[in-house]
Amino acid sequence: MSEQQPEPVALTWRDVVATARRSAADGLVVGTSGNVSARVGDLVLVTPSGVPYDRLGPGDAVGVDLDGRQVLGELRPTSELPLHLAVYAETDAAAVVHTHAVHATAVSTLVTEVPLVHYAAAILGGPVRTAAYARYGTPELADAMVTALRGRTGCLLANHGTVTYGSTLDQAYERTAQLEWLCRLWLTASALPGRTPSLLSEAQLAEVAEALQGYGQPGRPGAPQPD
Repeated sequence: MSEQQPEPVALTWRDVVATARRSAADGLVVGTSGNVSARVGDLVLVTPSGVPYDRLGPGDAVGVDLDGRQVLGELRPTSELPLHLAVYAETDAAAVVHTHAVHATAVSTLVTEVPLVHYAAAILGGPVRTAAYARYGTPELADAMVTALRGRTGCLLANHGTVTYGSTLDQAYERTAQLEWLCRLWLTASALPGRTPSLLSEAQLAEVAEALQGYGQPGRPGAPQPD
């Protein structure tokens, strides 16, 4: 990216790359799987296709407009661009994180909705749904994801992975981490033969959602699990 790029774009690209590297370091993606994007006005900065995150630098920024036309950079955008654009079109998201997290992907092959084994589901807006399977990079996958995301800030993609969004990259990533943890918890609790995990009711989850409205530090977005 040239020095003429506006500072907000340069800073946001730096954060996109840092978030993508974090997803790899935390084991939520393998190789070049998964992708990250952030919106700056009508510009969407998105990780490129097939480039290891540790090789991305300031000059590798990739940007598209809200219709998907590339307006910044020479590298091709991620093949999951339709998925990212659909989130921005349907929500107030400023950032999107897509991973192939192991436990969440495993759960996506088992259920159409993640069982309410923990109140962390409230952080994602309620019971997390699984979007119907469609091939990666297709409009069909984006449409299925939009349906699963209604009223939620994250969902599973059947036999594929996760999608979360937020008002910042940190918030979107935190929601991804919470979703992976929630899925891992349910798989662990379900693994004991002859035992079935107890689940929260919708009313109990709603109570947590209300309590979360005042949780955290003023002026700092994001809602980690209460401590």
